[in-house]
Amino acid sequence: MPRIEISRLRQNKSLKIQAGVTVSTTKDTAALGSDIDWENIGFGIRSTDFMYVMKTDRSGEWRSGELLPFGNLELSPAAGVLNYGQGLFEGMKAYRTQDGSAVLFRPKENALRMISGAKRMCMPAPSVGDFTAAVKSTVKANVRWVPPHGKGSLYIRPLLIGSGAILGLAPAPEYSFIIYVSPVGNYFKSGLAPISLKVETFYHRAAPGGTGGVKTIGNYAPVLKTQLDAKDQGFSDVLYLDAAENKYVEEVSSCNIFTVKGNTISTPETLGTILPGITRKSIIELARDMGYKVKETAVTVEELLDADEVFCTGTAVVVNPVGSITYGDRRVTYSDGGVGKVSRALSTSLTDIQMGRSEDKFGWVEQL
Repeated sequence: MPRIEISRLRQNKSLKIQAGVTVSTTKDTAALGSDIDWENIGFGIRSTDFMYVMKTDRSGEWRSGELLPFGNLELSPAAGVLNYGQGLFEGMKAYRTQDGSAVLFRPKENALRMISGAKRMCMPAPSVGDFTAAVKSTVKANVRWVPPHGKGSLYIRPLLIGSGAILGLAPAPEYSFIIYVSPVGNYFKSGLAPISLKVETFYHRAAPGGTGGVKTIGNYAPVLKTQLDAKDQGFSDVLYLDAAENKYVEEVSSCNIFTVKGNTISTPETLGTILPGITRKSIIELARDMGYKVKETAVTVEELLDADEVFCTGTAVVVNPVGSITYGDRRVTYSDGGVGKVSRALSTSLTDIQMGRSEDKFGWVEQL
């Protein structure tokens, strides 16, 4: 199998790498980005070296993918994703371990979730093997952008879009699978510090029978208004309720939510309106292994306000404690506004596994 040094790729950015080509990651080529202040990186987009692109042919079968220089895409104004929102995305991370190597966290789970979402959106999806191979190739080609150990992570964004031109509501005639990456720090500026949430009682994120349970692009723009309004009022984010009865907790704008009462941890069950988060799934497994009783069940607002602790989970936030929740005129503070012991323990345990500081007995971490 052909082997290409990344240093050569950077010198010749017109070079394309076909899927299946081995990308070498020597110490020389894995040098960290020299122009980044890793202590104050924040969470945002930074141009890296390469992105991955794979397209379907006229029969709907996937052609060979390739690594291309990071840059803009060319799309028809009639592309299905632009006109009808036929698109999905995933969120993943690569971490730098103590020995300097880069690892992925549960990439197969992201592949499976994209396959599930693609069925709902009438799209072909890459196989688990093709998905994970493409992710690994993309990270290897951009490995110098994985932050130093403990300074952040490389955020990975796989996209599946209807790129073919279509006029009239129907599945697109062509699809593109794209992966780009960006080094990031903490999602919330405060890091592992409590956030404040506002319970939204008028607008809803998802309705029964809709697409709330898949990671479609259409789920996210509608929450911008409520999120921006909440931030203008001094809150960190918004917590949404169910659309049917307006009394059960669902999720935050871009993360799942958990409550703690004694030794019991509860989280809303995924019945089609809540995204089945991969960090959510990992925390459930980890908490049970640590001896907590974990319930996936309906959680009322009253149960939420009566909790000892509340925390959010997601690829971007990992585990983030909630310091206070405001519901109408009522404001409840948790753990005296600090980081609760359960939130801290779960956050530490999960990040230690992700970054190679403790044993990965679950088999979650994958080498590149």
